[in-house]
Amino acid sequence: MDTIWRPELAKGVGPKYKAVAESIRRGVSEGALAVGQKLPPVRDLAWTLGITPGTVARAYTILTDEGVLTAEVGRGTFVAELDLDPSTRPLNLIEIDATPHQEWGDTDEVNLFSPHLPSRGQAGLIRGVLAEVAQDPPSGVMHYPSRRGAKAARQAMLSWLGDAPIGAVNDDDLVLTLGGQNGIMLVLQTILRGRKPVVFVEELSYPGFRRAAEALRAEVVSVPMDAEGLIPEGLEAAIARHPEGQVLCTSPEVHSPTTLFTPTARRRQIARIVEKHDLQVIDDDCYRMGAVEGESYRSLLPERGWYVTSLSKSITPALRVGAVVAPRGRGSALHRMGEYSFFGLATPMIDLVAKLLVHSELPEVMRGTRLDVERYVQVAVNTLGGFDLRWRRDVPFLWLRLPEGWRASAFCLAAEKQGVQLRAAEEFADRDANAPHAVRMAINAGVSLRSFEAAMQRLRDLLDNPQDQIGV
Repeated sequence: MDTIWRPELAKGVGPKYKAVAESIRRGVSEGALAVGQKLPPVRDLAWTLGITPGTVARAYTILTDEGVLTAEVGRGTFVAELDLDPSTRPLNLIEIDATPHQEWGDTDEVNLFSPHLPSRGQAGLIRGVLAEVAQDPPSGVMHYPSRRGAKAARQAMLSWLGDAPIGAVNDDDLVLTLGGQNGIMLVLQTILRGRKPVVFVEELSYPGFRRAAEALRAEVVSVPMDAEGLIPEGLEAAIARHPEGQVLCTSPEVHSPTTLFTPTARRRQIARIVEKHDLQVIDDDCYRMGAVEGESYRSLLPERGWYVTSLSKSITPALRVGAVVAPRGRGSALHRMGEYSFFGLATPMIDLVAKLLVHSELPEVMRGTRLDVERYVQVAVNTLGGFDLRWRRDVPFLWLRLPEGWRASAFCLAAEKQGVQLRAAEEFADRDANAPHAVRMAINAGVSLRSFEAAMQRLRDLLDNPQDQIGV
């Protein structure tokens, strides 16, 4: 950064983002910041001031909207020429709900490792429910969590699941968990037996399956896939090699990392194989944001299917709330394992879940979140659609097979140098597997749509210009 200017937050009043914005306005009016001068990148200024990047980004966004600053894609944020006519100022690419918790802003660095949901009223809604709980906590906040005490929260979770095709279910079949990963671990703890159990996973799969299985000293065996997910014949062959296998972990509704969907006909083929060989199935439905399209394994295999979900990709990951629906007759075993492992969710969180998931405002908040994710997906598709890109409108990530000339690791390194962080295909495969040259790009709606579009353009520039040197 060429300038020695920095905001003086001590003179600001109120929230820090307002103090940053006011200091920049003062710098412009007093001549400390000249027209055309480039401001520090969001992360650099945040580091200098000891505040969050979101706080700086919000201040920049406010001043850009006011016409004090101007943001140029790929170049940064500059002091704008004075414009006395607000009707001539450029409009935002999308209308943003500028509630006090909103921290969207322009940034040169975009992390696409994990989905980051847009803020569409979740924070305000959660704060309001937390205030109700704090005022009159149904749990009393003086007792250990209990199965009986969580009944209202379990019923609320079932109500939130709505029309998910998981078969006949009551609240005793459901256990609340500390997110989806904890749910997967809990199921494996409940069903794995023996000194060296075997767990089957898709050859490209959510890494949490492997990590949970390995933590329980299980052997992880990969099963080949095609455009519809697990290949039934591949599963049969894997079972033939490992007849001691006990459980299959799969994501048929929204497969991470590829976005694939497994049709119900294929699921039924797999269900017959599972039943024939006396396996259990963990059906991970944590990434779905839209309507259900296929039948769950819990419905297809009422005595073998374990359904896992969470709030992380629909409401917020901050709460760390998920759920497992056990197969028929296995609810008590799952409850016991939860009690043995962590007693259950904290009682204030149970109280929150019971109120939040049946709140009248929640459906509209979730709808707004989905629509915003669709906008980001559309930007990615418009920019990268000329390549081998797999995507779905309401899925918060995309799968990109790289063109000839790029290896996944080299592409991720080049992208990181351009301020864009991605996950290579090998992160989703067995460490000894021959992973495809592909990357997963999560939707990060925590940055402005403008910043996200600039990141997609930088990726496109890399894709158009593969590396041509030979390393020696």
